Amino acid sequence: DPACGSGSLLLKVADEAGTAVTLYGQEKDSATSGLARMNMILHNNPTALIMQGNTLSDPKFKDGNTLKTFDFVVANPPFSYKSWSNGVDAPNDIYNRFRDYGIPPKKNGDYAFLLHILASMKSTGKGAVILPHGVLFRGNAEAGIRQNIIERKWIKGIIGLPANLFYGTGIPACIIVVDKENSGSRKGIFMIDASKGFIKDGNKNRLREQDLHKIVDVFNNAWELDKYSRLVPFEEIEKNEYNLNIPRYIDTQEEEDIQDLNAHLNGGIPQRDIDALENYWEVYPNLRKELFTPIREGYSKLNLKKAAIKETIFNHPDFLSYNAQLDALFGEFKAANLEPL
Repeated sequence: DPACGSGSLLLKVADEAGTAVTLYGQEKDSATSGLARMNMILHNNPTALIMQGNTLSDPKFKDGNTLKTFDFVVANPPFSYKSWSNGVDAPNDIYNRFRDYGIPPKKNGDYAFLLHILASMKSTGKGAVILPHGVLFRGNAEAGIRQNIIERKWIKGIIGLPANLFYGTGIPACIIVVDKENSGSRKGIFMIDASKGFIKDGNKNRLREQDLHKIVDVFNNAWELDKYSRLVPFEEIEKNEYNLNIPRYIDTQEEEDIQDLNAHLNGGIPQRDIDALENYWEVYPNLRKELFTPIREGYSKLNLKKAAIKETIFNHPDFLSYNAQLDALFGEFKAANLEPL
C-alpha cells in the first residue's frame, strides 16, 4: 500500500487473503507510519515492512533505479492531492511512471497515484485503488492518461460507491480494479453502480454487510444485473471517447410514478394500476372480483376497508387452493430428496 496510513487496509487484506502474505506499506507522515508499524505488531504481522516517506517523490521500495514490483497493490490515497508534484520531476521521472501515459495535472494527484500503482505491479499483478469519481470522466491531461490506460486493457472493473462514505469528504468515490495478468483476453470493463446500496449512519453513509456481499458476489461472478452491473465492451468505451462515467453505461433511473389526476379528483383506482398485478390475477383468478368493482370506465373501487384486505386474501378459496398445491409439491420433493438423506 503506497499510502498506507495507519495500516488498516493492509491488515484487512491480510485477514481476507486466506494464506500467508508479506505486507509492505509506505506513509508520508512520520507519526502515522509509526502507528502503522505498531498496528502490524499488535495484529500479529511483525514482519510487515512499513517505510516513512513521500511515495511519489521518494519511493522506498526499489530494486536499484526501478520500482520494486508486487503481486497485489491496494490503496486509498488522499483524494485530489494538490502538492503531489513537489519534489517530482515528472517529465524526467527515473521510474518511468508517466512516460507512456502522460503527466497528471500539477494540482491533482489522483492519476499520479494510479500510475505509481501500475508501475509497482508485476506483469501478473493485480490491484485495487479507491479514487474520487472524477477520475472516470475529467478531461484535458487526465483524459489522455485514462485513454492510454484503457487501451492497455489493464482496468478489469470499476465499482461506483455511495457519496458521503468517507470521513473528511462527501464526494462520491469509486474502486478501480486493475489486473495485468489477463489483459490480453479482456473484452471490456465490468462496471458496478453500487451508489444506492447504503444506510444512513449519523451524518455519513455506510455500506451494510448485504451491500458488501452483493458487490463482491456480482463482481466475482461477473453477473449483469439490470440497473446495477454490466460488462461494457471496449468498443463502446471508445465511442464514448474513453469516458468511464458509470451513468453513461448503466441506467439507474427508476420508472416515473405516474399520477392519475382523474382518480385524485373524482376518486377510484385506475384500471392500469390493477392490471399491473396481472401475475397475481393469473394465480388467483376470482380474487380480483372479490376486491374491486368497476365504478366508471377505467376506474374501480375497493370493496372493503384497507384493514380487511390481508384477511380477505388469506382466506380466499383461490389463495387456499394455491397454497395447498404448493404444500403438496413440497411434500413430494421432501419425500423424494430429503428423507433418503
